[in-house]
Amino acid sequence: MVETIDPQSLAQEGMSLYQKQRYLDSAVSFHAARSGLEIAGDWSKAAEMANNCSVAFLQAGQAGDALDELQGIEKFYSEVGDIKRQGITVGNQATALEALGRFEDALSAYQRCANLLEISGDDQLRATVMQSLSALQLRTGRKIQALVSMQQGIEGLKKPSLTQKMVKNLLQYPFHMMNKSR
Repeated sequence: MVETIDPQSLAQEGMSLYQKQRYLDSAVSFHAARSGLEIAGDWSKAAEMANNCSVAFLQAGQAGDALDELQGIEKFYSEVGDIKRQGITVGNQATALEALGRFEDALSAYQRCANLLEISGDDQLRATVMQSLSALQLRTGRKIQALVSMQQGIEGLKKPSLTQKMVKNLLQYPFHMMNKSR
């Protein structure tokens, strides 16, 4: 007799393995949970498992698998109108693209992610994405764009932390100096 494991148990196992930093094993469990949820017709939870699996693959250093896992997930969230999760999915795609060295695609995906998160109203997550965008812009030699992205991320915060307020103040200096030199 073949014993089947329900998707919820697989998802819990995936989370437990992830917390133990067994990322590849975690990805396998999340993928199995996704498959079971798709068979059961629970598309929303299956999409969530795809995102979890993608993150686990990224942590395991398998960016190609992480990107593959997200095929069709952004479209699903778009169709059901879940803009925040659509943005998170695009952010996961951006991270995978960056890890694969596809910097132009990653820059575009980070910007699209930030736009979706802005529409969803999640200013904290958007600020985090803008930091990632800024870091990649710096890495690719786009220094002014990096400053602008960082500033836009922080200025979009409704309740910035003390550190974020300090960074916001520091970011005013380069722009002030550029305006003075004109």
